[in-house]
Amino acid sequence: MDWVTCAYSAACTGIASRPTGFCLAHLAPDRLAEVLAGMSAGRLLDLRGTTVGGELLSRVLEATGGRPGRARLDRVRFTGDVRLSGVTFTGDVSLDGARFERLASFFGARFEGNVSLAGARFTRELSFHGVTVRGHVSLDRAVMSRDALFSQADFGHRLSCEQARFDGYATFDGARLGDGAAFRGARFGRTLSFRKVSGHAGFDGAHFASDAYLSATGRLSAARARADGLLDVAVSRCGVDLRGVEVAGATTLRLTDSQADLEGAVLRGPATVTGKGRSMLTSLRRVEAGSLALSGLDLSLCRFAGLAQPSGVRVKDCTFALTPRGVRVSLRWPMVRWFSRRRALADEHTLRGWAAPDEPGATPDGLADLYAGLQPSDRATSTDFAFAAMEMRRQAGHRWWLSVSWLLCGYGLRLGRAVGWFALLVAVMAAAVLWTSTSHADRQPGRSIPAAHG
Repeated sequence: MDWVTCAYSAACTGIASRPTGFCLAHLAPDRLAEVLAGMSAGRLLDLRGTTVGGELLSRVLEATGGRPGRARLDRVRFTGDVRLSGVTFTGDVSLDGARFERLASFFGARFEGNVSLAGARFTRELSFHGVTVRGHVSLDRAVMSRDALFSQADFGHRLSCEQARFDGYATFDGARLGDGAAFRGARFGRTLSFRKVSGHAGFDGAHFASDAYLSATGRLSAARARADGLLDVAVSRCGVDLRGVEVAGATTLRLTDSQADLEGAVLRGPATVTGKGRSMLTSLRRVEAGSLALSGLDLSLCRFAGLAQPSGVRVKDCTFALTPRGVRVSLRWPMVRWFSRRRALADEHTLRGWAAPDEPGATPDGLADLYAGLQPSDRATSTDFAFAAMEMRRQAGHRWWLSVSWLLCGYGLRLGRAVGWFALLVAVMAAAVLWTSTSHADRQPGRSIPAAHG
């Protein structure tokens, strides 16, 4: 402690007032009245380490006209209900390490500066509902033992709740986050409702011990987070980072004009990713998901290399990258090749050199398994993927007859190629028959031979 403590006892950590040497909680009634009379709106309020009951808090707020200035309330112990409705703090407020033994309600309060509640402990309910803070707010390492309500709060700058603990129900519905919110390493013991929130939000490394409902605008990150219940994410015009997330229950990801990255995610329950507008999934690398449904997404840039269970992925109404069309000449056999347009994974574009290299790259065998395992709902994409699976096996060089099958009939999936070869064969045979017939006619006996003149 960096202040002179109360002379009442060694156990009292309250800041001593001059000239008595006692904190406000241990001042004589007449002396307390004098100290309170010297307070006024907008001036410094210093109660560090003091034990503040409900009556003392009410008298302090009354003495400041409900408009304290800079407030230094570090390690204050509030033994009664804290109700700050209508109170405006005109300066920065520090409540680091404070203890709230009963209700802590900041409902309707206004903070013109920054607010720090780092390491604070809330034994009962905490309400920040409808609070307006023009500066930064810190709840780092704070412990909220009961429900915590932050709905409709307006944070002018950043909200930081890193390594905070929310043991009860927590809601941030409708909150406005000026410069975003950080919940890195936070733990949520019960349901978290983070719906219709505007601003960036980061839950990297967070632990959701129950269900979690998340939303944001701009960017939402929950990389390496762990959810023991269900995880429901709904975003609009937002980037979503879910790399390495681990979900025990159901996973629902709804994108509207947004893009998401699921690289390395472990989704043990049923998972669904749906998109509206221009929504994109950029990576499914090394994803473990027994049941994953993709719908309405742009997968033209999505990487699939290392997907653990491609047979569990169902694809509906999604768009994929397209292979280039036309004739290609190379030094490899066959030297001249023609390509028809078909749907393909972005990993194949990288493998064939049609796109910039990206690590880790996919192998032909791995791509063959992906193409064979994925389950597109439309017939055209299924046919293209079946062709691509055979193409990748041929690229791997396992069976010579695949090259023959590719050349003659496109693995039985390009009947036009077989018809072309048949037409060519018929043309060659017809030409041979015509040539043979013409040659035979020229050699028939009985034709007149001009006499020689001597």
